[in-house]
Amino acid sequence: MSEARDRGGDHRPGGPFGDRVTGTRASARRRALAQLAAGVPGLPVLVVCVVVLADLADGAGMIWLPLLAAGPALAATTNGPRGVLSIGGLTVALGATLGVRDGVPGRELAALLSALVAVTLASGLAGVLRGRRERVLAAVRSVAETAQHALLRPVPATVGPFQAAVRYSAAAAEARIGGDLYALIPTPHGVRLIVGDVRGKGLPAVGTAALVLGVFREAAHDEPDLLAVVDRIERSLARNLGHDDFVTAIVAGYPREGQLEVVNCGHTPPLLVDASGSVTAVEPAHPGPPLGLRALTGHTPRLQALPFADGDQLLLYTDGVTEARDGGRAFYPLAEGLERHVSHEPGRTLDALHDELLAHVGGRLHDDAALLLIRKPDTREAERPGAAAPGSLAMAAEARCCS
Repeated sequence: MSEARDRGGDHRPGGPFGDRVTGTRASARRRALAQLAAGVPGLPVLVVCVVVLADLADGAGMIWLPLLAAGPALAATTNGPRGVLSIGGLTVALGATLGVRDGVPGRELAALLSALVAVTLASGLAGVLRGRRERVLAAVRSVAETAQHALLRPVPATVGPFQAAVRYSAAAAEARIGGDLYALIPTPHGVRLIVGDVRGKGLPAVGTAALVLGVFREAAHDEPDLLAVVDRIERSLARNLGHDDFVTAIVAGYPREGQLEVVNCGHTPPLLVDASGSVTAVEPAHPGPPLGLRALTGHTPRLQALPFADGDQLLLYTDGVTEARDGGRAFYPLAEGLERHVSHEPGRTLDALHDELLAHVGGRLHDDAALLLIRKPDTREAERPGAAAPGSLAMAAEARCCS
């Protein structure tokens, strides 16, 4: 008989097989306890402990024990059903133990425990609903980010002869996208760019921004004349916008070495930074109406030529930047901030400007804000020993867009 047991293996609790089973069960218990501990929120446990200590010190029974319901109710705001049920089970057990210790009458104790169970179940349901809302919000944010990348495509660190960088912040942080627009693209007619601001907010503004950018990207490749690009956008908006809708915009191009062409359609003037760091606002010599309003005003925009030498920079922005106010209702001084933070790396310059802008308003913008900076590298920079290539100067800022 003993030989048969030896051949069949030792199944006694103390044998090798029994040790493995015991170890497996212990490991499973440890994992279960670890998962339970991970699901138990810290703050509700602390609240329950305070209530328990107060009852132990006072022994007043029904004065302190109803406060145990704060545990599962608070857990529902931060944890899922597992955490809520863990806290609820803890409060029921503690309530029963302390109620018996304090001599609470049976009917009152039953009512207390029933209330704790009811609060736990209601809090668990609230935790389930909160989890569903968070998953829906995460899905919406994912779609918004995809739409942003499709509409406002990331700008690379170099575009044609320029270093470039963009920072964009939507006023609705959950949406990640708004009515401001920008694009910077190389074309057969030189690098062309647009920065604009759609009147209004929400989905209608996003739709108008998508329309403008779609027409711009097509016309910028097709039309050799920059004014013809603006005319294409104007005609499209005239067909699709309402009477009170419009878009302010700056459309610019670099058709030849050393010269920028700028068309200002009712937009805030860009800031030109020369190689010495001096900042000048590029006021339009002949202001044009916003896009979509030309038929009402009878005015047509005109082309403005600007010298743009090596080392020069041009900052285009929307009014969400210059109209940002601090607690004292003072506007953000963009020109002064640019003069303070300008550098040879557009990405670093815009990082500093954006951080300063958020600090000025106290951390949250109340309007969409876009910043686009281009810089014509000095050819002598590449000739200096150890100098970085223009394409690597803003590598960390490549394809970055702000939130």
